[in-house]
Amino acid sequence: MAEPISKQQMACDEATAKSLIADNWNAVRQSVSETAERCGRSPDSVRVVGVTKYVDAEITDWLVEAGCHDLGENRPQLLESKFQTLDNSTIRWHQIGNLQRNKVRRLLPAEPLVHAIASERLLAALHNESLLQSRSIAGLIEINVSEEEAKTGLPIEQLEPLLVHWRDLAAASDSGLQIQGLMAMAGWGTDEAAAAKQFGKLRELRDRMESATGISLPELSMGMSGDYPAAIAEGATLVRIGTRLFQGVLPTG
Repeated sequence: MAEPISKQQMACDEATAKSLIADNWNAVRQSVSETAERCGRSPDSVRVVGVTKYVDAEITDWLVEAGCHDLGENRPQLLESKFQTLDNSTIRWHQIGNLQRNKVRRLLPAEPLVHAIASERLLAALHNESLLQSRSIAGLIEINVSEEEAKTGLPIEQLEPLLVHWRDLAAASDSGLQIQGLMAMAGWGTDEAAAAKQFGKLRELRDRMESATGISLPELSMGMSGDYPAAIAEGATLVRIGTRLFQGVLPTG
């Protein structure tokens, strides 16, 4: 995975970069709001998670200054580093990539929303370490809705047993891991119509699980730069947008 770029590697000067990032953020936020309204939803019902894995802490801070306060990182070590560097008073961190159990302890001080819980072992590690640190950590279970063998995510048929297992764990304490919903990515190479079907499948799965288990699952993290309108139409509450926020700033080639 490529390393985040610094100010010296940008495709433009600092003043231009700050202006572009602000313009890009406002355009994305307006597009998301208008899409939500067309779908009969409140613009406030969809949060944009700015994926900042492409840039270092200084450039990430320019995005925060532009108004993006939900920041997503793929690698926990980068999230930890930026958490230690930036003013966190307005930032909500999101761990959106795969998370290894040995990275959990160092990640939790940032109290991120963990998007990609796809095994009982990771769920248990997050819950137990949260208890040890006296924290309440929010998480989403990642589902392999496209059912592609190469894709990450929990198989659909394993979701209900995992939710029931978590409910039993969580019943013993007010702190620990709090499962708040589901996450999914559309299959590789799917067009918007195919992606919409997969997002609809996740929403229907969420509705069934709420009915079957009595567990509230309000959050649906689905949709990225290329397919977020379809995700919003199917009920996404969190969309993950990355390169669109840094157009004109990231080096080309």
